[in-house]
Amino acid sequence: MFNPFSDLLVVSVEQALAAPLCTSRLVDMGARVIKIERAEGDFARGYDSAANGDSSYFLWTNHGKESVVLDLKSEKDRKLMRQLIKNADVFVQNLGPGVMKRLGFGSERMRKANPRLITCDISGYGESGPASDLKAYDLLVQAESGLIDISGGENELGRIGVSVCDIGAGMTAHAAIVEALFYRERTGQGYGVNISLFGVASDWMNVPLIQYNYGGKSPKRVGLMHPTIQPYAAFSLKDGSKIVIAIQNEREWARFCLLVLKQPNIATDIRFNSNNARVANVKALHKIINSTSSVLSVNEFTYLLKKADIAFGSVNSVAALANHVGLNLVKVETSKGDEVQIAAPPINRTIDTRSGLPPPPKLGEHTTKVFKEFGV
Repeated sequence: MFNPFSDLLVVSVEQALAAPLCTSRLVDMGARVIKIERAEGDFARGYDSAANGDSSYFLWTNHGKESVVLDLKSEKDRKLMRQLIKNADVFVQNLGPGVMKRLGFGSERMRKANPRLITCDISGYGESGPASDLKAYDLLVQAESGLIDISGGENELGRIGVSVCDIGAGMTAHAAIVEALFYRERTGQGYGVNISLFGVASDWMNVPLIQYNYGGKSPKRVGLMHPTIQPYAAFSLKDGSKIVIAIQNEREWARFCLLVLKQPNIATDIRFNSNNARVANVKALHKIINSTSSVLSVNEFTYLLKKADIAFGSVNSVAALANHVGLNLVKVETSKGDEVQIAAPPINRTIDTRSGLPPPPKLGEHTTKVFKEFGV
């Protein structure tokens, strides 16, 4: 199948997770990505060694790229950088605010040098403004944005278990670049986009923010249940495992009471006859549901849920995910030449999972080749 970005050249001064994830999605759609690294390399190369000696973070987000080591304070290397950007379709960077501009490679200046260039700046709090100088690693942004305040158990704060702000910023940047490329296709002109981790997290926080600003209170931490929809929570089974059920409307609630609880009168009980009533009486509601689920096996409970056409999901461990029937795996080659399996990219129209993903580059692997190719 034709790769829609197979004629695109992407130059990325990137490190850690947000920008590398963004550009890895462009690789998946056929783009050529030249990754510019310092002499010490992207520090994500050393985050762990779980992938048979390689970093799990780096392996996941850098497959199929070319690594070029440059010192952007060296005139020879700056000359190559200018030549690369002159030929590029997309330029991505996620260094600290103002760093690339001080080095002479600010996005606005680069678009003047190459009027068809798409530039994407990824930062913690934006390239300018009163918060722009704040450090912005993922957990810090989870904390600053209020995500942690509404996550975890009733009496305990909890970090969201993956680097969700980095990931969200990377995916938002990818979407913005695709939109900008469409704009260029229609106008012939380049475009600049700016993405911040805090901006992405703040956007996700709109529902609790609106509830606070206009309802007078923010959602409480409620653990494994939804703060404003019920029953939408985890319930315990006879073996101690948990299953989350999600009921979205009164028709489902009536079926659940009839076919799962075997108590149809509960559906019209004044304490439970609307979502707002169920939320207000959530402890009594959960006591009733747990009295049924806790005496049933997984198979018995899920049989009844399927019969009633109620949405549900098991509270799985990572070990269970590794064996999940819905998990699509793809092979990636490591720096040692062996292979590991990772979850396949979610948009896999152009990926042959049988042959696997191309390996991530060794540090500086393509420096000489790119110097020769671009005539410096």
